[in-house]
Amino acid sequence: MAIEAQNSVVGIEYEVKEKGTTEVVDSNKGAQPLEFIMGKGQIIPGLEKALVGMNEGESADILVEAADAYGEVNPEAVQTLPREQFEGVDLTEGMTLYGQGEDGQTVQVTVKSFDDKEVNVDFNHPLAGKDLMFSVTVLSAREATADEIESGVVGGKAEGGSCGTGCGCH
Repeated sequence: MAIEAQNSVVGIEYEVKEKGTTEVVDSNKGAQPLEFIMGKGQIIPGLEKALVGMNEGESADILVEAADAYGEVNPEAVQTLPREQFEGVDLTEGMTLYGQGEDGQTVQVTVKSFDDKEVNVDFNHPLAGKDLMFSVTVLSAREATADEIESGVVGGKAEGGSCGTGCGCH
């Protein structure tokens, strides 16, 4: 089955590098496939768009420009916070910290610099502003079930209204 832009359940194996480099920044080779439902915004838009029309067993190298990956770098996402907010944390430049945003979601920040009074942090995704080269193999492709389309979860809903994975869906 060719992958459609909406409601195809796709499983891929991938490796991603920043364009022009040899360093792998993310990969699931040799691990579980990345499974998602097309059209639900579960993967970066440029990769999703490039997968449309591919078939199970097909491989491709896909360039995803920054704007269609993790976006451009937003200078307003770099902030200076009081050092007291990091009490008990052994800070190092470049380290990644996780906190809770105003909406309760997990937020990732990178420590840019710090001194005794202030800490400069970057809320941009570490891959923001970077063009990415994906090496992808489509391991599976099928039509989503009605439950998968409704819930947005691969495997859909189990009996009793839960997907059974602890994801909190109804």
